[in-house]
Amino acid sequence: MKMIEIQDVSFQYDTENVVDHVSFSIEKGSYTTIIGHNGSGKSTIAKLMIGLLEKKSGSIRIAGMELNEENLYPIRDHIGIVFQNPDNQFIGATVRDDIVFGLENHCFPHEQMDPLIQTYAEKVGMTRYLDSEPTKLSGGQKQRVAIAGVLAMSPDILIFDEATSMLDPQGKKEINELINEIHKEKQLTIISITHDIEEVTKSDYVIVMHQGKVAMQGKPEEILVKEKELIDLQLDIPFTLKLRNALKKRHIHTDMILSMEGMVEELCQLRSRK
Repeated sequence: MKMIEIQDVSFQYDTENVVDHVSFSIEKGSYTTIIGHNGSGKSTIAKLMIGLLEKKSGSIRIAGMELNEENLYPIRDHIGIVFQNPDNQFIGATVRDDIVFGLENHCFPHEQMDPLIQTYAEKVGMTRYLDSEPTKLSGGQKQRVAIAGVLAMSPDILIFDEATSMLDPQGKKEINELINEIHKEKQLTIISITHDIEEVTKSDYVIVMHQGKVAMQGKPEEILVKEKELIDLQLDIPFTLKLRNALKKRHIHTDMILSMEGMVEELCQLRSRK
């Protein structure tokens, strides 16, 4: 089932086409990454999908509904979004206040709020910080709280708009692991707008943006082997692929490996063959 359908969508800032006749679809329950260099249009796509920007032309369908003025708020009920800067997402004095904020805005019954707060704080590993001030948390912890607040709203679609780009390596690792855990439950459609090529290896599908257009799309194992094309698009390739290429130059041939776990397993197999 198609959860999101983008058909021939364009968008302009002034006279410049930032999104130029873009088409793709996203399956329900899948984990899709959208990558591209700065200015490629990938974050604009996210804003178009939630109606923060209005398309110039084309069609956007979310959960079977056409995105228009009439359906805007029903569609937003299906979508949760985590933005780039965690500090911009906090309004409460405590972690608990921030998780409950969205529920209060939707007039959720107060007697049902506390169990939800506990459930989603536990899911993101932040139960012990419920009464802490957000300003005292690390960047990764702040993003975990933002994710808990979004999950408490029970969306069908979860969008991460460069949610790890301002985090240190440890914080980025923690959030990517959390995204993977959420994906394994297969209850949400996940879209991640990202620069992190290693994150792409964990996704089901990848869309590559360039100058407002879809340059490539497909499964990660199909796209990430296109080293020259990715470099021409000012993108990197995964470390595991770089390692495979380095081994190949030494006449050591391995199967395609895209994950760190796969790389370790492959190296162990190579060692056992000696």
